Amino acid sequence: MNKNLIAFGLFASLALATSCSNSQEQEKGETQKEITIEEKRLYKADNSATSLDWNGTYKGTVPCANCEGIEIRLTLNINRTYILVTNYLGRNDALEQENTGSFTWDEAGSIITLGKVPQGPTHYKVGENRIWQLDMSGNMITGDLADHYILTKQ
Repeated sequence: MNKNLIAFGLFASLALATSCSNSQEQEKGETQKEITIEEKRLYKADNSATSLDWNGTYKGTVPCANCEGIEIRLTLNINRTYILVTNYLGRNDALEQENTGSFTWDEAGSIITLGKVPQGPTHYKVGENRIWQLDMSGNMITGDLADHYILTKQ
């Protein structure tokens, strides 16, 4: 009798855990689907916003005029929010600055603009498993150091 009760209890716990997990995955999938459908209505052709798996965390170290470099970790979430963490190397390596907010896509669906960034670049061109930090005007950085402004997806 006790074995039957224990077996039933384990079965019920497993069923409940599976149900909650499936519900969360289904909710996440529905949110992704809603955003994708909304984005496809905005654009007439495939682009970074609709065709790439752009959400995730990107990392890199970009040049700095008055420090050894700026470590950047940018997380883009499917709900169009971001977390931007910067660390100015050689100044105070233990002091990371974190900004959060939402971002928008440009009309072509290839460049994002971060909102609520108090200083520094806010424009990034989105590509396959990488993003390019753009200059303050939203243009691609050119020249010898251009390749140092690429953040790669982790």
